[in-house]
Amino acid sequence: METRITTETEYRQVQADVETYLQKATRGSGFASLSETEDRELLRLSHLMKAYEEEHFPMPTQHKTLKGMIELKMFERNLKQKDLAELLEIEAPRVSELLRGKRRVSIDVARQLYRKLGIPADFILEHA
Repeated sequence: METRITTETEYRQVQADVETYLQKATRGSGFASLSETEDRELLRLSHLMKAYEEEHFPMPTQHKTLKGMIELKMFERNLKQKDLAELLEIEAPRVSELLRGKRRVSIDVARQLYRKLGIPADFILEHA
């Protein structure tokens, strides 16, 4: 079982496999038409693709700031500030203060940004 995509050829094969599952779901009654095994495999392959894409095709951020990165992650996950506060396990007003630049990022919040939003630790340290 692959744990990482290392070549463009592997990436293209995983893309083709994902497309096969998506076509099956489209022809059927949505993702419910996939078996439990197929559903798990689609999820696994999607994670492999995401990791490869993040490494080889990084998305440039509009703003090279921590605020910009947090807002990008919020957009990607369709999170409101209230949802972000719950995810990061902090109070909603604190999220607002962080995004407005009124409060600095603590070690605990930095850890949560890394763990829960996948913001690279070096980016957090550089921009905090």
